[in-house]
Amino acid sequence: MASSGNFCTMNPLHRTSGNVSYSNGNLTYSPSSSWTTTTWTRGNFVIPKDKKIYMELYHKTQSGYYASYGFATNLSIPTAEVDGNGFVGVYNGAKKVNGTGTNSYMTVPVQGDIVQLAIDGSNNKVWIGLNNTWQGSGDPANGSNETGTINTSNALGYDVTFASTQNSISVLTANFGQDDTFGGVITAAGNADGNGKGVFKYAPPTGFLALCSANLSVSDDIDPAQTDDDIPQKQFGIVTYTGNQPTGQTVSGLGFKPDLIWAKMSSSTQNNMLLDSSRLNSRSTPFMLQSDLQGAEIDDQSQGNNNKIISSFNTDGFTLGGSNSGPNDASRTYVAWCWRANGGTTASNSDGATNSVVQANTKSGFSIVTYTGFSGASGTSTVGHGLQKAPEFIITKSRNSDSGWWVQHVGLSAVTKTILLNSNAVEGDYSGYGSLSAPTSSVFSINGVEGIGGSAKNYIAYVWHSVEGFSKFGKYEGNANADGAFIYTGFRPRMIILRAINVASDGWLMYDTARETFNVMDSVLQPHLSSAEYSNAAFRLNVLSNGFKLRSSDNAVNGTSYDPYIYMAWGDVPFKYNNTF
Repeated sequence: MASSGNFCTMNPLHRTSGNVSYSNGNLTYSPSSSWTTTTWTRGNFVIPKDKKIYMELYHKTQSGYYASYGFATNLSIPTAEVDGNGFVGVYNGAKKVNGTGTNSYMTVPVQGDIVQLAIDGSNNKVWIGLNNTWQGSGDPANGSNETGTINTSNALGYDVTFASTQNSISVLTANFGQDDTFGGVITAAGNADGNGKGVFKYAPPTGFLALCSANLSVSDDIDPAQTDDDIPQKQFGIVTYTGNQPTGQTVSGLGFKPDLIWAKMSSSTQNNMLLDSSRLNSRSTPFMLQSDLQGAEIDDQSQGNNNKIISSFNTDGFTLGGSNSGPNDASRTYVAWCWRANGGTTASNSDGATNSVVQANTKSGFSIVTYTGFSGASGTSTVGHGLQKAPEFIITKSRNSDSGWWVQHVGLSAVTKTILLNSNAVEGDYSGYGSLSAPTSSVFSINGVEGIGGSAKNYIAYVWHSVEGFSKFGKYEGNANADGAFIYTGFRPRMIILRAINVASDGWLMYDTARETFNVMDSVLQPHLSSAEYSNAAFRLNVLSNGFKLRSSDNAVNGTSYDPYIYMAWGDVPFKYNNTF
């Protein structure tokens, strides 16, 4: 069998209301004495959206009469055996599709039976079979007669995992391709998928694959197996350094030429500073912005080259002037989070109703956009962003006036909602200034809010979308337990930003693996505050090879009354290559 990397298993890190007993490498699972019908266990892989996945499930005991299994979205909360919206599967022989059921879909499995499950990640169609017979005349290979199609939405989530529960004493063993004997209880059959990965009792339908890291998607543009110049570490990176004012210094070791530098003093109080190469190349205008303040750009033009906040973006970092008005105070420690765009080269863009100047990196899903807003304090327009997919995280700021830092994010409760980066205020709807619409593969929406598009001001926007194996933007719900929620990213995060969106409390929390080099992590900086780095047990999380795991029951990161939370994550190693932190 060709090397398959890691296979999916059941996920003991995905904590729910009761306890689950795991064995056999987390493939065999059964209810504990306190397990209830609201306690579900899930797989530790997300179904890739460009793959078709096949798996098998063995009924190890005869007491599987009330077992339920299928596929569910990451935010759907199955309830009892009837599940709920966002789930497609079976329970007690009945088909359950997004909260509705059809009885007598298949014979109730007994001890020794093998259930087959298949899902097409591109359209969320699910098929279920029993002992090599697909139920309901299903034909996964031809895409017909599916058991059901999973509903996805902003409220239900878009990531899909295998999900299962039992409300009686039963034992199930999953095979995602790693063991076709189900722990040595049947004879091996050795049926691999079409890529030569995995082993199954029954042959997977044509085009369906084992759920293993070797079959995971990584964008061709940033895949370490296909490029040396555009791997994740050359798209985003972090450097730490100590200031040396008044001398000035070159900060190196980044590994690429940055185009956006977000710098913060970690040892003491100082504002967050954002500097980008799009505005550096237009030195007739001011340069630095501060995310914890509403002010316009700070002008360092008159200070002389040695005292400029930054004098150059270099192939391996950047050069700082000696001025103490920037991120170089003597003997203070700093962190700089850095993104690569297009080396400072910009292009005019007329995709939107409002023209823009764009510096885009389509490989990493990041662009820097400048534009002039429309007159007045109401109305709507669109702005071209230069990327090839719809943005999921957008920060906008007026460059020449006092105004907020406005965030549009895929995890907010509606596309009309925004939330402030420079505040801990809850999300809001400012449709009175013009109703925002969902971004597209070519444009994003602006309205008359000063800070987004109004009052004919000059604007900067930082724009991102997820890239498989490198970056992800989404939302999660907490479980109010110290054994906290698990969030799958598909890569090892290098930087994570979290935020509860409906409670004005702790606000934004920023973690990274340059300042904190081992788990558990709890040292944060905050874009809406000038405060120094500080540690708090309430903020604890672990960075994993495929995502992150909350290690606190605190409402700041993992409560239920603060749900939901949005997150932004950038990584350095795709999960396909199995590196842990």
